[in-house]
Amino acid sequence: MNQADVANYPTEFLNSLKLPKLPPHKLEIKSCKSVVIMLRNINQHRLCNGTRLAVKNMMNSVIEATIIKGKYIAKDVLISRIPTISRNLPFDFKRLQFPVHLAFAMTINKSQGQSLKVCRINL
Repeated sequence: MNQADVANYPTEFLNSLKLPKLPPHKLEIKSCKSVVIMLRNINQHRLCNGTRLAVKNMMNSVIEATIIKGKYIAKDVLISRIPTISRNLPFDFKRLQFPVHLAFAMTINKSQGQSLKVCRINL
């Protein structure tokens, strides 16, 4: 894309894009006890795609969280923002964002390997 085309894509438009495999532009976490799920593999042993965490503290560039399921349960971790790039548009689209999403509900693919006390299925 050349420099003259930049004006065709205002910031508001770019922020409104909801692309598959990319978290939303704005991560809205209402409380510091919210449950989130990792969307990327950051650390092969602890922070991998599908890991569920409870947010303890949220800062501008780091989320402090506790792992709530799996081998590393109750371990505290720091999650920094990472660059994510989408090439599905007429231009390369890059965001610097946290690789997490709220986990009030999850797809059947993300729930594989999870042990749940209560489960509701909406077909």
